[in-house]
Amino acid sequence: MNSSVVFLTLPLLLSVLVGCNKQAGPVQAKQESGPLAVRMTDVKVRDITRVVETTGTLFPFEEAVISAEIGGKAEEVRFDLGDVVEKGQVLVRINDEEQRYQVQQSEAQLRQSLERLGLKAENEKVADIRETPDVRRAKADLTEAEQRFKRTRQLVDQNIGAKSELDQASSRFQAAQAAYDATINQTRNLVQEVERFRANLEIERKKLRDTTVKSPFRAIVKERQASLGQFVGPNTPLFVLVKIDPIRLRIEIPERMAPWIKVNQQAEVSLEAFEGRKFQGKIWRISPTVDQSKRTFVAEALIDNKLGELKPGSYAKARVPTSKNERIVVVPQRAVYYVLGSNKAYVVKDGVIDARDVRLGDRIDQDVEILEGLAEGEKVATSQLARLDTGTKVKLAVDAPKKNAGQ
Repeated sequence: MNSSVVFLTLPLLLSVLVGCNKQAGPVQAKQESGPLAVRMTDVKVRDITRVVETTGTLFPFEEAVISAEIGGKAEEVRFDLGDVVEKGQVLVRINDEEQRYQVQQSEAQLRQSLERLGLKAENEKVADIRETPDVRRAKADLTEAEQRFKRTRQLVDQNIGAKSELDQASSRFQAAQAAYDATINQTRNLVQEVERFRANLEIERKKLRDTTVKSPFRAIVKERQASLGQFVGPNTPLFVLVKIDPIRLRIEIPERMAPWIKVNQQAEVSLEAFEGRKFQGKIWRISPTVDQSKRTFVAEALIDNKLGELKPGSYAKARVPTSKNERIVVVPQRAVYYVLGSNKAYVVKDGVIDARDVRLGDRIDQDVEILEGLAEGEKVATSQLARLDTGTKVKLAVDAPKKNAGQ
């Protein structure tokens, strides 16, 4: 029973295989029936002015974290997120009671030292140390002792005075000389002490001024970190301020374009948030180095932002026209096919395809620049690219005539 089944099945299987081969024959013949019809175009040369197109991110022109320089309780906190702050406006006031006392103490010390030097005004200085009160007094004592010593010596020389009186006068004269020298040194030290007191007083006054925290420039509050009644210490962040007019656009440019980018070149900027609008900027900073991993360098453009529409952190596109004029080889973008990790163009010569690797440059309108791989005047295929390879036979595709609208 089993063998008969096998016997009866074999003819059927053979007939099926024969039928399949008969059907495959016409298909193969159809594939090899003739050249593949493709559209073609010429490789052209085009005169262009180079335009650098790139992307980047917006940054504030200035951003500063405003911190406390002195400790104390925040008695007043002005402004909040998004507020516009003018230069010099008060942001935070810190309790200044202790600092006021410190200033008064330093002022008293300075006045006391000035009086010893015979000075009245706080900024008055000693012109001649010999004219200070202590030195003048010591000088007077020295002069008196010297005159008495001289008179006593004259009397002794005349055998009128006693030798013991001359010894006493000489001792007093030497003591007065030593006192005078010591007073000079003490006065010099006092002058230096006055300078130290002045410096201490300025420090205390600065600390008193630091209890009032002001904005260093016209800005917008990005972040408020201080609260009313909060105790803040030195270096405690209070506000983050940003200046966004003008605003900076930081872009990355391929290193091969370095000769084309110059300071003061105009930049046309567009953002997705403002579809259809163009913002005008100007290149103002160019990095002197190239990023070795990206092979790009950074340039910055300044953009007017008087209305505050542009926000730091936004993504933007930039178009920078240059003065670089060149003749370049171009083909339509549809003539290039990406396959197996390379860009290929299919040159048609005598009805046969020559598949070539090409190196691409910039895209200009619907065309793409060919840096290597094609020459002016050659013909390239623009359709059926996925079916083409070196040696493929092709012919020019002829579009069917369009029917009249009335038919």
